Amino acid sequence: MKKDVNHYCNHHQHRSILSFILIQITIIAAVAAPFSDQSSSVPDYGDALSKSLLYFESQRSGRLPHGQRVNWRHHSALLDGLEQGVDLVGGYYDAGDNVKFGLPMAFTITMLSWGVIEYGDDMAAAGEYHHALEAIKWGTDYFVKAHTSPNVLWVQVGDGDTDHYCWQRPEDMATSRRAYKVDEKNPGSEVAGETAAAMAAASIVFRRTNPHYAHLLLQHAQQLFEFGDKYRGRYHESVKAAKGFYPSTSGYNDELLWAALWLYKATTNQTYLNYALQNAHHFGGATWAVKEFSWDIKYAGLQLLASTVRYIFPIFFFRISVSAEYYLCANLNKNVGNDNVQLTPGGLIYIRQWNNLQYASSAAFLLTVYSDHLRSTNRRLSCSAGGHVDPSEILGFVRSQVDYVLGKNPAGTSYLVGYGKRYPQRVHHRGASTASYKSHEGFIGCVQGYDIWYRKRDPNPNVLVGAVVGGPDEKDRFRDVRENHMQTEACTYNTAALVGVFARLNRLEEEEDDPFDEYSSSTIASM
Repeated sequence: MKKDVNHYCNHHQHRSILSFILIQITIIAAVAAPFSDQSSSVPDYGDALSKSLLYFESQRSGRLPHGQRVNWRHHSALLDGLEQGVDLVGGYYDAGDNVKFGLPMAFTITMLSWGVIEYGDDMAAAGEYHHALEAIKWGTDYFVKAHTSPNVLWVQVGDGDTDHYCWQRPEDMATSRRAYKVDEKNPGSEVAGETAAAMAAASIVFRRTNPHYAHLLLQHAQQLFEFGDKYRGRYHESVKAAKGFYPSTSGYNDELLWAALWLYKATTNQTYLNYALQNAHHFGGATWAVKEFSWDIKYAGLQLLASTVRYIFPIFFFRISVSAEYYLCANLNKNVGNDNVQLTPGGLIYIRQWNNLQYASSAAFLLTVYSDHLRSTNRRLSCSAGGHVDPSEILGFVRSQVDYVLGKNPAGTSYLVGYGKRYPQRVHHRGASTASYKSHEGFIGCVQGYDIWYRKRDPNPNVLVGAVVGGPDEKDRFRDVRENHMQTEACTYNTAALVGVFARLNRLEEEEDDPFDEYSSSTIASM
C-alpha cells in the first residue's frame, strides 16, 4: 500500500492493508483517558533537554566511543562502504530501522546545530553543551567521510526494502549494506544542499571550540553547495533506493536556497546572499507560503532564517518576511479563513497522521526563534486574523506544544520516551525492542526477530530515552503497540528540533517573570 511516504519517518509502504485497518480500528475504539497526574505536573525542561540529547547515542551507527552512555547498544555496521572501497562507518540510523538515509540525517544535524547557535548558552547552563556538540559531531564526522571528492557524496547505506523485511537489532544486521552515491552523472541537489547546510551550520557551532574542524566543515559545505547547484537533479531519481522512503516532493530549489543562506551566515560572503536574492523569486523562496517545515520542505525555515539576516534588501526582506509570518500565523491559528493549521481538541498542531509530532516539533522551534527575534528588535508579529501578536504570546503557544509532548494532554502520556511516569513502552524500534547485545550475544535472525521480539506484547526491554515518537491522531488518541508504526516510531529529526526549545524553556523557568500568564489553556480551546 502506498502511503504518504514523503512526510513520515518509518516509510513502511510494504505493510499490509489488513494490518493498517486493524490498527485504525483499535485506535478509533480507544477511549481517551482523562488527564492524569502527569498532565498537571510542572514540566522539567532541563530533564527533557538531557534526555533528548541521550537519544542520539541510541541511534549511533559504527564503533561506539568509550564515553557511550546508552549501554544497551554496541558496535554495528563496521563494514559499511567496504564493497565500494570507501569508509562509511558511523553516522545515524534515522528511526526504528537500520538504514542510514543521508537527507534526513543532514536535516537532523542542521536543526541540532541551529539549536546550539541560538541556545548554546542555555545548554551550557544546563550542563548539556558538550553532549550537544557530540551529537552534532557524530553526524558531521560521517559527512566528511561520505564526501569523498568535490562532486561525489555517498547518501545512503542499506536497502530499505530488505531492511523492512527483517526485525534485527543493528548489531546483528544480515541485510544488504550497499552504499549509494550522487555525482556529476547522477545528481542529487536536495541531499547535497541539505548536507552543505548542515556542515555550514555546524561550522558556526565549532568555530570557537575547534576552529580547524570548523574550517574543514566549511570547505566541505562550500564544495557541496557548488556541486548541488552546478549539477542539478532530484536525488531520488539518481538513488532509486531512496524513492520509496525519503523522496523529495518539494524539489531541490528550497535546499539550494537554504544552503546558500547558511553559507552566508557562516561566512558573511556576499556571494551566497546574492545567490539567494537572485534566485528567491524563481525558486519560490520569497513566494511560497507553506504551513509545514520538515526534512523535505525547507521554505518556512529558509524564509525565517532570511528574515532575521541583517543588511538584506528592503523589498526582498518584506516579501520573504510575509511568507515566513504566514507560516507562523498559520500555526498560531491567526490567519483568516482556512489558512490555518489544524489543532487537535487538546491543542496540538496536527498536519497528518504519519509521524505528526515532527511538524509540531519543527514549528515549536521556528516559533521560538522568531519570538526571540521579535523581542530583540522590539517588534510584534502581524497576522491577518489576530492583529499583532506579542513575542510572549508566541512563546506561550510554544510552551503549550512542548507541554503537550511532555504529558500535558488528554491521554496523560509523555511522547518523549523515558520522561515522566507514563510514556510509550512499545516503541517501534528494532534495537530497543530486542534483547541487548550485551546481555544476549547470540545471533538473532530476521524471522526470529519478528517471531520473538516484534510480536511480543511486553514493553520493550530497552528504553529509547529521549525519542519523540510519531504521536497521537487528530483526536488526541494514541495506541501504544509496536505494530502501530505511524504513532510509535521515533525519528532523529523529531527530537533534534526540540533540543533548542527545551534549552530555551529551561532558561525561562529560572527567570523571575513568567511571560505565559496571558496564554492559558482557555486560549487554546477558543481557537
